[in-house]
Amino acid sequence: QVQLVESGGGLVQPGESLRLSCTASGFTFSYYTMSWYRQVPGKERELIATITSVGGLTNYADSMKGRFTISRDNAKNTVYLQMNSLKPDDTAVYYCNAQNPTYARRTYWGQGTQVTVSS
Repeated sequence: QVQLVESGGGLVQPGESLRLSCTASGFTFSYYTMSWYRQVPGKERELIATITSVGGLTNYADSMKGRFTISRDNAKNTVYLQMNSLKPDDTAVYYCNAQNPTYARRTYWGQGTQVTVSS
């Protein structure tokens, strides 16, 4: 059974940092491209960053560059999102995604973790 379980969300004050984790099971994690997305109610899900399976190449949405860092540990089947200098506009539900690089239909989502940035 495929599972992606996000953790690390919570309530933080502006300027603080959080590290989100997403632990995978039920598929060959090291083979999949991993991404983080976020979604605010009433808006479309927004891509934050992607990390490839081979070489760990990263790519960020332009608006996310500089404060967010994606990384992965294939030995732990886990992808991370380090978020620094958080702003109220970063408040959202954060999701991880696993995408098979060969078969587009093999894509999996976690249940999401809430991040709230507020003073």
